Amino acid sequence: MTKSPDDEGASGPDLPPGPKGGAGRWSDLDRPPLNAAGLRRGLVRDGGLWRQLDVVQRTGSTNSDLVARAGEGTADEGSVLVAEEQTAARGRLDRQWTAPARSGLFFSVLLRPTEVPVARWGWLPLLTGVAVATGLSRTAGVDTALKWPNDLLVTVGGEERKAAGILAERAGDDGVVIGVGINVSLRTDELPVPTAGSLALAGAVTTDRDPLLRGVLRSLEEWYGRWREAGGDPSASGLQETYAAGCATLGRVVRAELPGDRVLLGEAVAVDGDGRLVLATEEGVQEPVGAGDIVHVRPVVP
Repeated sequence: MTKSPDDEGASGPDLPPGPKGGAGRWSDLDRPPLNAAGLRRGLVRDGGLWRQLDVVQRTGSTNSDLVARAGEGTADEGSVLVAEEQTAARGRLDRQWTAPARSGLFFSVLLRPTEVPVARWGWLPLLTGVAVATGLSRTAGVDTALKWPNDLLVTVGGEERKAAGILAERAGDDGVVIGVGINVSLRTDELPVPTAGSLALAGAVTTDRDPLLRGVLRSLEEWYGRWREAGGDPSASGLQETYAAGCATLGRVVRAELPGDRVLLGEAVAVDGDGRLVLATEEGVQEPVGAGDIVHVRPVVP
């Protein structure tokens, strides 16, 4: 059940029970609800990118909802949809994931980069990865890295763990909806898989989701504006260089699991102008990878 924005401050039977069985929105005091009005005051302004920000208590997928709104003509560029809980969240390659209510930041944004050639829109997920990493580093005070193409890694107990993921979907002919899921306060016993992590487990200086979301959206507005002003040129906007500097995949031996059950093993040596990961194989060939699953096998020994 999805509540309307007017209901976002209410509690009701569709809220998950807290740790002591209560159903009110304050039932888990370690995970207070987002302050939608405060977020709007801090983010929605004349001349800015963000035009509308809605918070719903629960929905299946913010991406699906915002794509639908865009198709209905009820969402403009700069619309932000945030959910306290998602019940049918989707990641890359149609993977499903869930997280406890209010344990993370689950949101989608609608962008319409009509002045940028469509051929360069493939950079948007990578751009979002850079923006999320930059915003969280500033506000949460954690070291972050990017796994190609757009997973965010943090360090927990000396190991790399995935703390955030990004999914981009087309919305009509002129729009892209980008969904972001960030594990904020998940505890060890709540992690969906052993390779997952959270900002809390990485030693974040704060797990207050309001400033974290403001920091991420301001960073995304900054990077999107820079990229758009450069006509989507990843080099002129500084995006390609910044992504490469923060990419933990580069310099490592990786296994690329490609469409058609093809597997490619090689050293990740670059991210090219189209945002593809370039692998140097044992056969001495440099092969760009634009889609598929990347597994970090081992670091390259100098």
